[in-house]
Amino acid sequence: MTVVAILALDGVVPFELSVPGQIFGTANEVAGRNHYVIRVCAPGRRVATADGYGGLRLSTPWGLDGLTDADVVVVPGHANFLGEHPAPVLTALRAAAGRGARIASVCVGAFTLAAAGLLDGHRATTHWHHAAELARRHPAVHVDRDSLYIDNGALITSAGVAAALDLCLHLVRRDLGAALAATTARHTVMPLQRDGGQSQYIEHPAPDGADTTIQPTLNWMEAHLHQQLTLDDIARRAAMSVRSLNRHFRAQTGTTPLQWLLRARVHRAQELLETTLMPVERIADEVGFGSPAAFRQHFARRAGVSPQAYRAAFGATAHLTATGRAG
Repeated sequence: MTVVAILALDGVVPFELSVPGQIFGTANEVAGRNHYVIRVCAPGRRVATADGYGGLRLSTPWGLDGLTDADVVVVPGHANFLGEHPAPVLTALRAAAGRGARIASVCVGAFTLAAAGLLDGHRATTHWHHAAELARRHPAVHVDRDSLYIDNGALITSAGVAAALDLCLHLVRRDLGAALAATTARHTVMPLQRDGGQSQYIEHPAPDGADTTIQPTLNWMEAHLHQQLTLDDIARRAAMSVRSLNRHFRAQTGTTPLQWLLRARVHRAQELLETTLMPVERIADEVGFGSPAAFRQHFARRAGVSPQAYRAAFGATAHLTATGRAG
């Protein structure tokens, strides 16, 4: 049997704390035998969950001693992930890793693994919103903000909250095979593997550009996304040379005019995929891509999934199905 220790630190996110038990427990149920022994381990055997998510006070039979013979240690995110991590916690994690246990983090739990030095020299992920901070604090970690999870063998990191499901199903697949993992996913009403990475969830707002010299040009570009705009067209509208246009765009938006235009087109396409049933071919035309093939290519590169997959996840039909009113 595989002993899974879920490390619960004060301020732990309740959903992230419960997902490993739910997935590994469901795997036991569908298999008809206990492949996993599941422990919730907390320093002092007591833990308070994050108040902002409906704070609870929990007690558990296991303290940090529950990590000493664990085969897998899962570290959920907690509210104080940017603060000091207790030395006994870091020592226990290093000891578990040193004897060969698999160590996994959920969301900002990666900060705890990084504080223990376990991620140095490795590729790792965390919630996209905190990826830059993880990279800043721990420059020896190769941070990838796009992946839903990254498996380095004995070290596995995962993205934001719901990626706990992806991570645990991946571990079940590694341990027990794809067939049992797929059955576990169906019982959890989850796909075994979600399409794409975090790119489809990252917010890419158009720069507001208030009171900047190119704001009227940005407004004009947004109103003419359906047209085949060239650099010369944009420069002429802005009453600048192409060179000056590029310089002003870099200074005020951090990117080039054509890259800004591409981002605006994909953003508009996302809105249409979410709110209409317009065919993909028509959307490609509406947002100014030269062909459906070019649209699919650029959309997938920017959003991490195909337009069809994005609509399935975020479109009006998907929302109705999720709430039980259609499907």
